[in-house]
Amino acid sequence: MRVYVVLFNARTENEGIHSLKVGNRNIVLMFEDEDDAVRFGGLLEAQDFPPCSVEGFESEEIEEFCQGAGYEAKHVETGTLVMPPEQNLEAKDWDPDVIPEERVQPTEATPAEDMSQNELDRIRQQLEKLL
Repeated sequence: MRVYVVLFNARTENEGIHSLKVGNRNIVLMFEDEDDAVRFGGLLEAQDFPPCSVEGFESEEIEEFCQGAGYEAKHVETGTLVMPPEQNLEAKDWDPDVIPEERVQPTEATPAEDMSQNELDRIRQQLEKLL
């Protein structure tokens, strides 16, 4: 099955895939519909993310990447509106040749314990819809 993911610096040496950090987990969203992925990328850019692109892959390829990188892949059904969290992480020094444990860990803009209960509930509801 073909899925769509959001990439930064696509087709460069510094290419990166967008993921959501939930607790200790990094989740890569695999959109069933390209337009839904493009919409999500636009929402990211509206939150001052760098320009991104949407690329199509076979779902097995993304799942293999996630397994090797210690990430989780979550399927997003067509028509599901996914909103990015309001709190973003800043990733620095992305290096595709370094395994995740060796990467500089991103720092949270706001620790989870400082987030409002409403924000945590909103994120939880979005993730539950993905399951």
